[in-house]
Amino acid sequence: MRAPAMTRRLLLEAPERVPDGAGGYGEAWVALGHVWAAVETRGAGREVDQAARLQLKVTMRAVPQGAAARPTAEMRFRDGDRLYRIEAVHEGDALGRTLVCFAVEEVAR
Repeated sequence: MRAPAMTRRLLLEAPERVPDGAGGYGEAWVALGHVWAAVETRGAGREVDQAARLQLKVTMRAVPQGAAARPTAEMRFRDGDRLYRIEAVHEGDALGRTLVCFAVEEVAR
């Protein structure tokens, strides 16, 4: 089985807690770097707050376990102005050459 053509350049971002100046914390997104990926839709969007969310399957080259640039479920991809929240990550093949990330598009409210 051949790996899909990885022609989309996505920015991987991770959440970071930052002080809000009032004794609490807010959330900011930190860029971890760009990845080349194949992006496919995975079914029709569901209705959420009257806006359809696009569900995606993102395949990228594997990143070593424990590396900062390895995607996890709390991270997201940025594609220009569009944001895709990662819901799950698993190895794409038995040899561990690719990672598959299941993501949903974040919709502004």
